[in-house]
Amino acid sequence: MAAGRAKMAAGRAKMAAAGAGRFFCTAGRGLEPFLAREVRERLGATEVHCVSGKVFFSTAAEPGELRRLKSGERLFLLLEKRPPLGVCGSRGKMLHDIKSLVTEKPKSWLDVIGLWRNLRGHEGGKNDTVSQENPLPLKRKSEEEASMASKRQKMEQVKEAVSEESLAEAGEGCVVQERESDQDCWTESKTSLEDLSKSSGEEPAANEQLGFTFRVSCRCSGAIAKILPSQEVGRAVGIALMKQFGWRADLRNPSLEVFVHLNDVHTVVGIPLFRLPLANREYIKTAGLRSTIAWAMASLAEIRAGAFVLDPMCGLGTILLEAAKEWPEACYWGADISDPQLEGADVNVRTADLMDRIELLKASVKVLPLPSESFDTVISDIPFGKKFKITKDIQLLPDILQEMERVLCVGGTIVLLLSQDLHKRMDAITKCAENDSPEGTSEGTGETTTAKALSVDGNSSSSVNGVERSFLSSRQTRFGSLVLDGIYEVSLGKTDAFIHKYRKISASGSQ
Repeated sequence: MAAGRAKMAAGRAKMAAAGAGRFFCTAGRGLEPFLAREVRERLGATEVHCVSGKVFFSTAAEPGELRRLKSGERLFLLLEKRPPLGVCGSRGKMLHDIKSLVTEKPKSWLDVIGLWRNLRGHEGGKNDTVSQENPLPLKRKSEEEASMASKRQKMEQVKEAVSEESLAEAGEGCVVQERESDQDCWTESKTSLEDLSKSSGEEPAANEQLGFTFRVSCRCSGAIAKILPSQEVGRAVGIALMKQFGWRADLRNPSLEVFVHLNDVHTVVGIPLFRLPLANREYIKTAGLRSTIAWAMASLAEIRAGAFVLDPMCGLGTILLEAAKEWPEACYWGADISDPQLEGADVNVRTADLMDRIELLKASVKVLPLPSESFDTVISDIPFGKKFKITKDIQLLPDILQEMERVLCVGGTIVLLLSQDLHKRMDAITKCAENDSPEGTSEGTGETTTAKALSVDGNSSSSVNGVERSFLSSRQTRFGSLVLDGIYEVSLGKTDAFIHKYRKISASGSQ
């Protein structure tokens, strides 16, 4: 362990000597503050700045450290960041401004490319074909294969070289896709920069010695997308790169990828550092909850060495896996009533080689076969959707909370992921209990204050509108030992959810 830290420190010192790099990392909506805190603590990052969906920062960390970011989606070296492109009636003026992203500061581009090469060399270029400088030559093909390859090459000449990249909302994977969509999303390119790169008679800059191939992934949203589609923006950037540096477009196996994002907030250009998203975990065989959300929940749980951590509705065990990987000196237990879910969790635990840290048992969350006050942390994704409708089943929520409260030690923490409807009802249940509890009100940890703790815009998300008082009156005295300690709104892609954090301030039923 000490040797590993020394090696990491030496690598960081070497990178620092070469100069800190400027990066940005994409994040699911609501996870930006978690990512900002993580880059500061894990990477020693400075100049950290958050906007919706992205976190910008500077660091001298080496690639191995950068790969360990848990709350981010994709990591980029920052080439250019400007205010949003001015939208005017002249398309020519707008395209000229887009090309200036390349032509105005060519030395800055070369400096970043140099840092990229240094990082790639430090990383060893393992299996990252998108960002690999010297891909291995293909094996010799038979005559039939060569003929097919020739046909495919001709077909490629009529396809686009400017690929589109679909960055899904938080909770979805970030992958390059080709699809048609409306003006506010990615659009499909119809122009081949590969053809242009072959036919262009332009001479590259005389002082340029780099012979890269490239592709452009472009995203336009907001006002500019109504005037310039992404394929036209990407084509303009591609032509500028060919003229300025003499690079050749290659959609299928480029040396590097150039990412361009234009919206109403900013103009951003970057280079992906890794081919796969950071959110892809090699130790998770069957994915359940989004790994970034699971990690964020575990980070709120304040897990300490020797702590006992329970997920009483563990499903495929994603939360336990993320927690055990990050905080390995705790003991983890997962329970679920579903045999298929437990079987999937067992496979995941074995794949991650965590059999000695995670115990699984079949049990109902309503009647856990566990002693009272035996766990320091309870953390769980409360099921919702088709299997947990907000009708009759919602009445189970107080019973679930009561059992979680029972097994939690005084001073312990509960962290729950809730749907919007469950969020409203959960807020009402515990709020009424706090109002009836002297201990709850004396702590002064009301939702309005704590909900802002990790909020990007500082807006509280809580609401109790529409909750029937008759339903609350029979339940409100059961949760007086739990005090709200934070609410965090996050995106799961097609829907929003809320992370609730509670502390247990006294023994259950002692009020």
